[in-house]
Amino acid sequence: MNDILGVSLSLYVFYCKNYAFYKDFSVVHIFFIVAMLDFCKLEAQKNKLTMIKAVIVDDEQLAIESLQWEIENFSQDVKVVETFTNPKEAVSGINYLKPDLVFLDIEMPEIDGFQLLQLLDYKNFDLIITTAYNQYAIQAFKANAIDYLLKPVDPDDLIQAVEKVKKRIGSSFATKNIETVLDKLINNNINRHKKIPLPLNQKIILIEANDILYCKSDGSYTTVYMCNGEDYLVSKTIKYIEDLLPRSHFIRIHKSYIVNLFEIKEFVKQGGGEIVLSNDKIIPVSRTHRKHVLEALNIL
Repeated sequence: MNDILGVSLSLYVFYCKNYAFYKDFSVVHIFFIVAMLDFCKLEAQKNKLTMIKAVIVDDEQLAIESLQWEIENFSQDVKVVETFTNPKEAVSGINYLKPDLVFLDIEMPEIDGFQLLQLLDYKNFDLIITTAYNQYAIQAFKANAIDYLLKPVDPDDLIQAVEKVKKRIGSSFATKNIETVLDKLINNNINRHKKIPLPLNQKIILIEANDILYCKSDGSYTTVYMCNGEDYLVSKTIKYIEDLLPRSHFIRIHKSYIVNLFEIKEFVKQGGGEIVLSNDKIIPVSRTHRKHVLEALNIL
């Protein structure tokens, strides 16, 4: 209880007990009422200061309504001031509203969540990513200290994520840190879309790193397997290909294999281990690479 209210209430009770023979309690009553008003004013100011101003960005209106309902029912400290289904409108809206927190879907048409972050001028906010990515793809968010919620959003996960945000908000260090984290996340996404040159016969083709599923070595040659089912045989060693790929998104799991971290669906713990990719392709993990793989997947 507020100190002012506590002292006032004690005095009020004291006067009532000891001076009950007086008919006029007006001074005491007024003093008590003023204290009550001060208390309510302080509480209102406190609630105003601690209320987290949030924006939701998701191309699916149903997903927005679902998350908004959960916030209203399980996170009363968060006030959703605006929602956006159009990423372009979200950019101008976030720059104008300057929210404390943004719930951002990263899988949107035209402009995805990563690209949206690149377009922002205002970045002084906390970020919670909402995603339907599998459990290993989201390790990229963990590595960058980004909070995330898996769709459909679980109320307990929402509460935990918001609690972490509440602890960070108001800290000057946290403000600087979130800008650093956002910049790092943006740069990592740029790396995902980095063009990789592959020499084929008499030509060189350029492919996005994000479109590569895995690479397999065959002596002095490497076959690059794409997410769309295509493959390219390149007259380069796997080490040469590995040096071209962004290390934040690709990992060597065997002397003969490199895989896209975002395309890992399962890790099977038998022998050295096996990786199951998004197309159900099973690839062995060598014993020498096992620890490194488990660290990358954050499942040690």
